[in-house]
Amino acid sequence: MKPEDLERLVALKMPFGKYQGRLIADLPGNYLTWFAREGFPPGEIGRLLELMHEIDHNGLRDLLRPLRSPR
Repeated sequence: MKPEDLERLVALKMPFGKYQGRLIADLPGNYLTWFAREGFPPGEIGRLLELMHEIDHNGLRDLLRPLRSPR
């Protein structure tokens, strides 16, 4: 994992599927777990989904809070 990957989680939107358009950092845990069971897609999106799954599974979502843009 690179520090830039954490920034990508709060900037990149899901490009497909049920949660298309939602930030990767905002995807629900059960959706990330489904990918973990069924297989992550190839490429950057799969790598970031896998990272987000690890963050969620370990209860570390608060680590992303300082990286979010103010709303």
